[in-house]
Amino acid sequence: MKIAPSLICFVGISKRRKEILLHLKERQISQPELMRLTGMYKAHTSRTLRELKEKRLIECANPQDRAFKFYKVTNLGKRVLAEVKRITSE
Repeated sequence: MKIAPSLICFVGISKRRKEILLHLKERQISQPELMRLTGMYKAHTSRTLRELKEKRLIECANPQDRAFKFYKVTNLGKRVLAEVKRITSE
């Protein structure tokens, strides 16, 4: 299945989106830990996570837990990230 070029651009043009995807590629991470790892403010982290979820690049691993959610990269997110890395390394 081919990846939409708009998704590649969506991730490729944003340092924040790419950084969060790279961290989530390794393991499931909570929002507070992502804030610590990236140095982003809570509002920036929340917005970036929401954008990535809307595009189905990440998902919440425990949506029933309202207090402490963990996020992970979807298969689509992994493919988009690999394509972004391939393009930027050329």
